[in-house]
Amino acid sequence: MRLASGVVTAASAGILLGAWFSIPDASAAQQPSSATPVPNRAIAPPDRRSFNLEGALSQGGVVLGSVPANTVSLTLDGNPVEVAPDGRFLIAFGRDAGAAASLVARLRNGGEVREALTIAPRAWRIEHLTTLARFSRPSAEFERLRAPELAAIEAARTTVSDSQGWRQSFQWPVTGRISGLFGAQRVYRGEPGAYHSGVDVAKPAGTVLVAPADGVVTLAADHPFTLEGNLLMIDHGMGLNSAFLHLSRIDVKPGDHVRRGQPLGTIGATGRATGPHMHWSMKWKDQRIDPLLLAGPMTAVSGAVRN
Repeated sequence: MRLASGVVTAASAGILLGAWFSIPDASAAQQPSSATPVPNRAIAPPDRRSFNLEGALSQGGVVLGSVPANTVSLTLDGNPVEVAPDGRFLIAFGRDAGAAASLVARLRNGGEVREALTIAPRAWRIEHLTTLARFSRPSAEFERLRAPELAAIEAARTTVSDSQGWRQSFQWPVTGRISGLFGAQRVYRGEPGAYHSGVDVAKPAGTVLVAPADGVVTLAADHPFTLEGNLLMIDHGMGLNSAFLHLSRIDVKPGDHVRRGQPLGTIGATGRATGPHMHWSMKWKDQRIDPLLLAGPMTAVSGAVRN
């Protein structure tokens, strides 16, 4: 393996979702938005008496692992974690995750295996604006339209599928200049706005984007949402999901099983966007995570598959 959806509530209605915190140098934008290296744990030869972890133990990072032999349940900071029949599992850490977490496997004999995890912090791009208010007050019409949109998004998030995409190496849906980083944030006259929930790639309208991994379509908007525009959501299994915002066209429908590299639709600027681009955001359960840490350094071919 190499998921926060870009959903905005009325409280952040005045913040544009796309193409802010522009990065002119594409090569520099390939790296995670952190001043310190993001630690990755590689799987050693399996030790069935302990956890075997692989991934980014950092804010916004995702980790795959295997439970010790004879595990009957697994928790992360006291919250249950689903374990596949082969003992594999997935955990993730949100943008503002604390410095430590506790992974506990309870064994069939009544014992337990514990591992204390150290979560690396990241230095987010913060822009301070002293002349602009945080946002304008949402209108009654906006609130009327927004309620059913949020209900549809929540229903999509709670959809459970049997997809095994979470096990795969994720690929970039498109390649190009990264124009917005996950975690970037504006502070308006000392009041923080919502942070950027995904990664943006600037591309012309009509550019085809492909599935980053296998999944099941949980939402394919039949009309532009007020903020997200034409919104597509895909469940990759184990609570991991992707969302693509501002699309000009969606070529799949709810319930479709899509394969990594399969065309999904085309990039656009629908909804609240400053220009055509791909906005890709991911969540694991209720944690917003950084797609860049899953997809890795961008290659020249977006369809390149990494095993």
